[in-house]
Amino acid sequence: IICFTCIPFLSFQIQHRRTFPGRQQAFFCSTASPSSDVSLKYKYNRLVLEVPLPSRNEKCAFFVRPMLMNVGDLIIDLQKEDPGVLASVLSKNGERVANGTVIETLLDKGFKLVINDTVHDVHPPENVAISSEHAMDVEDMKHMVHLLHTALNLPEHHLLKERQLMEKVDSLRQELSPLEKIKADVSRKAEFHSSKVLWGGLAFLSVQGGALAWLTWWVYAWDVMEPITYFITCATSMGAFAYYVLTKQDYIYPDAKDRRFLHYFYKGASKAQFNVKQYNRLKEEMTQVEDDLRRLRNPTKLQLPLEQIQARP
Repeated sequence: IICFTCIPFLSFQIQHRRTFPGRQQAFFCSTASPSSDVSLKYKYNRLVLEVPLPSRNEKCAFFVRPMLMNVGDLIIDLQKEDPGVLASVLSKNGERVANGTVIETLLDKGFKLVINDTVHDVHPPENVAISSEHAMDVEDMKHMVHLLHTALNLPEHHLLKERQLMEKVDSLRQELSPLEKIKADVSRKAEFHSSKVLWGGLAFLSVQGGALAWLTWWVYAWDVMEPITYFITCATSMGAFAYYVLTKQDYIYPDAKDRRFLHYFYKGASKAQFNVKQYNRLKEEMTQVEDDLRRLRNPTKLQLPLEQIQARP
């Protein structure tokens, strides 16, 4: 088989290749003149490769995705349109390009497309640069699958979670119901005893004031009672300081009243066999579950108007 090639200054060179019996095939030399029938350009905002098909003698347009297609994909597309096509891709230097090479890497300098021993020189379009298509890696696929799963299953997950929280709230309320009754009774008795102490203190001070007045004006003179009232004042100051030393708190009437209330409350709880630690634990769990339920019903998550989640009176 003889191949004719163009040589500068319009000279011809003939190269001979050996033919095998029973098989004849034309081989192009590395200096073969490439054909310009193949074009690569943008159409409809897509990169299109127009290739002449030998069996139909017409051009066929192939949409190319540079970052998502490799050389093997392009060859498969060509063979699907024309089963008689034998295609391969060469670099500008004439080296064969592997099928796994991404087409994006060939667009910088162009490449050669060989179809049935016909070499077509493919030049990249002028406005081609880095492809805007995004090659999705494993992390991108995981993120997309997660977003799709969230979009499809988030409402059902919210309903299921809300149902679970409501069931837990009902269970905690059933456990707290008998404890709340005992606590209310113990609190009522502790409040009664602490109030009785306050009224007792007021009565004591009233009696003390009346006794001092009676001793001052009816029994003794002021000259005798003045040192007595002074020592009473000193004793009161010492008592207030002793209260601070023992309790590490100032003697403030509301705080003193709360201490007496707690004293009578724990005393009554011990008599009524009221488990204060269990009650506090259940109350903390109830608060946590109600907070989770309130956050779950957030309008920005369930896309509900604000008035639908406000607490009912």
